[in-house]
Amino acid sequence: MDFGLSEEQHQLKDSARAFLSGECPTTFVRKAMATDDGYPRDLYDQIAKLGWTGLIVPEKFGGAGLGMLDMAVLLEEGGYAAMPGPFMFSSVLAASALKFGGSDQLNTKWLTALAEGKAIGTVAIVEGAGSIDPRDIHTMALKGDLGWRLNGAKMFVPYADVADFIVVAAKRDSDIRLFVVDAKSPGVAIHSLKNLDLTRRVSRVELKNVPAKRLHGGGSALFARLIDVAAVAIAADSLGGTERALEMAVDYSKVREQFGKPIGSFQALKHAAAEIVADLEPTRAMLWYAAYAQDTGAANASRTAAMAKARLCDVYSRGTDRAVLMHGGIGFTWEHDMHLWFKRARFNESYFGSPAFHRERVAVLGAY
Repeated sequence: MDFGLSEEQHQLKDSARAFLSGECPTTFVRKAMATDDGYPRDLYDQIAKLGWTGLIVPEKFGGAGLGMLDMAVLLEEGGYAAMPGPFMFSSVLAASALKFGGSDQLNTKWLTALAEGKAIGTVAIVEGAGSIDPRDIHTMALKGDLGWRLNGAKMFVPYADVADFIVVAAKRDSDIRLFVVDAKSPGVAIHSLKNLDLTRRVSRVELKNVPAKRLHGGGSALFARLIDVAAVAIAADSLGGTERALEMAVDYSKVREQFGKPIGSFQALKHAAAEIVADLEPTRAMLWYAAYAQDTGAANASRTAAMAKARLCDVYSRGTDRAVLMHGGIGFTWEHDMHLWFKRARFNESYFGSPAFHRERVAVLGAY
């Protein structure tokens, strides 16, 4: 029985690694970080031509019609390169919400534009409590003669200031439902927020009687499915980031000398590197299975997604901690590239549910 990637997935992984190595080195990432919105448009024009923006978009809307495992392979390479910009939030999360719950009319408008690289989407879930728990969502959805209207405020919305549409979680009676809002609609106010990880930009979004289109798919069930997709996506990015942090730390330990010998020859550093490797290998299999479970609709898809998110975010944070320490004093300097992944690990840890949140979700789903 073969538990590995297919030949096509290996080709996707290799081509993404080669492309990002050439077009998204750390100098490019830092240049994007220095801009006002952190959105490298030229890079996104290129990835749209490669078909990345429409990778999981159904073929009827101009996409490649591939699955979450294929996207996880691509996201891993994005994490390895610390690729800046809205790709995960637009081409994975917003695209998935539309794919699973959008009408043909809505998807023809937004999914087609997204697949062509002519639109950017994002998702707005978190509010003042900083939680994705449905009990902490208070944005209200009201239906009147003119259709659905939303009122509330969302925090830490990725790339809202460059988005064309926003998928918003709102409360209707006791149920959480997802809605699509045109980001340019009257009543939408966007305020940029400071963020530790400058490869990811976030905003506060205020909604005052904003017109919205409801996504179908069972209300809370669609919301839970979006959480699963986000968990797998962040886990994939975290896997790639941990791989890069390990590689950088090992490379440095081979050339930095103390007491006349490379520091990589010291047992303490060997142990630190070995611990990262020991964390990485089983989590890689966990991620691939979680993505596969999303594609096949396996009964344990939600549980495996939560496991992957919780585990890989822990591994990423711990791995970047060790990698910084393996660099010694230079690893603590703000200008060192290791901080690109160190900060990204912290963003991934908190975004779309902490490891503690997802461990509790594993317990609830497993009826422990």
